[in-house]
Amino acid sequence: MSKLIKKPTLLDALIPVIVLVGMLGSLVYVFGDGSAGPNQVALMLAASVAAMIGIKNGLNWKDIERSMIDTISLSMHAILILLMVGSLIGSWILAGTVPTMIYYGVELMSPDYFYVTACLVCALIGFSIGSSWTVAGTLGIGLISIAATLNLSLPISAGAIISGAYFGDKLSPLSDTTNLAAAVTNTNLFDHIQHMLWTTIPGFVIALMIFFVLGYGSSANVVVEDIIILQGQLEQSFLISPLMLAPLILLLGMAVKKLPALSTLICGTMAGCLFAVVFQWDVVIALADSPDLMAIAAIFKGLFHAMFLGYSSVTGNVDLDALLSKGGMDSMLNTVGLIINAMAFGGAMSRTGLLERLVEAALSRVKSAGGLITATVGTCIGTNVLAADQYLSVAIPGQMFVKSYEERNLSPLNLSRTLEDSGTLTGVLIPWNTCGAYMSATLGVSTMLYAPFAFFNLLCPVIAIIYGFWRIALPTIDAQPSEQDAVTTNQ
Repeated sequence: MSKLIKKPTLLDALIPVIVLVGMLGSLVYVFGDGSAGPNQVALMLAASVAAMIGIKNGLNWKDIERSMIDTISLSMHAILILLMVGSLIGSWILAGTVPTMIYYGVELMSPDYFYVTACLVCALIGFSIGSSWTVAGTLGIGLISIAATLNLSLPISAGAIISGAYFGDKLSPLSDTTNLAAAVTNTNLFDHIQHMLWTTIPGFVIALMIFFVLGYGSSANVVVEDIIILQGQLEQSFLISPLMLAPLILLLGMAVKKLPALSTLICGTMAGCLFAVVFQWDVVIALADSPDLMAIAAIFKGLFHAMFLGYSSVTGNVDLDALLSKGGMDSMLNTVGLIINAMAFGGAMSRTGLLERLVEAALSRVKSAGGLITATVGTCIGTNVLAADQYLSVAIPGQMFVKSYEERNLSPLNLSRTLEDSGTLTGVLIPWNTCGAYMSATLGVSTMLYAPFAFFNLLCPVIAIIYGFWRIALPTIDAQPSEQDAVTTNQ
């Protein structure tokens, strides 16, 4: 006879959340910036609390453990991409690609307009390739390095890069999250993109205005002589030439053609290694730091050192060495651990029914369109916090809220847009979310530091809620027959 499984209470659902928030807050207080590692333990302990509540309600440990493992498996693609981005960064520095981006970038980009320009460029590329991660892992690396060279704020620069990348990603028909939101809500892809313009355009324009204001007057912080000295040191350490940008162009071209992300990153890394061997021979041998080895063996060691341990700069210029000493798979391992433990927590919360119980509580007091939009936004953000994955934050709330929108005669386009405004955009603001962990590791700026400056990502959920209560751009099923005709399955 099977054991009766009890439905969790609201208190059951809140306990793991309270425990997690309490531990994370305490760890930040105790460890400060070094809390990333201990946070992993906190996530696993919170997952254990959720599992114990599930066992109390009639579930068995094996089922919960299986769910945790299955949920972790959902992040394996992201983990592999993260590891390859680490290798890519190391190989591109060794190849002179990143140094070349810095060299020419400090000449072409005015400090006064850097934040705005970075945001616009990332938006354009993001729209072209449909991947915010690829934008951050390619242009973002160069732009954040240029910002450091120009003595600009790295958190603001990271916020500008992320804002632009996510704006482009969100409106691109090539984006996986954009297609997911349309598919989950059974809406036409291009109708979905068109409807998103109501929130994305105002959010992006406001973000650009803020970045312009923040950047104005930044030229005063730039010492021209320092830039000239840095460029000279770059030329002494690497062969600087537009040709060194070929690995970047290759990667972006493959991304535009929508080739698999992992294979694209592998090709980009191999291109970096090839250029390093051909054009930066002495740099590769110097990185190996093994004079007793034959040249071929030293080259081999130097390449793998860059791909796994990253590049180590020893120019004697403290600022330049800090700028270029990065990359490698090893630099991503802490982030990988954070993602794995966060996904384990999300799997435990999902299997025990605690996540669903929290959603039910959010819906219990919903009476108006504005309340429904607000509940959707809150649920998406909560799923991003608890499940640590933007795909789950779109898929799970999308499935749960479909009927609620139908009951209130609201077009599913409103749901698909809100899923993007909150589910897609807020994951990058959470340190242990796959998106937040990736951006922090790739750009070298803590999530908590850049999050206040990711203005586009912060504004869109607010705009969505305002539209809900003021009933702006909220088509109904009955009143929008032409639009409703287009709400068909996009297969």
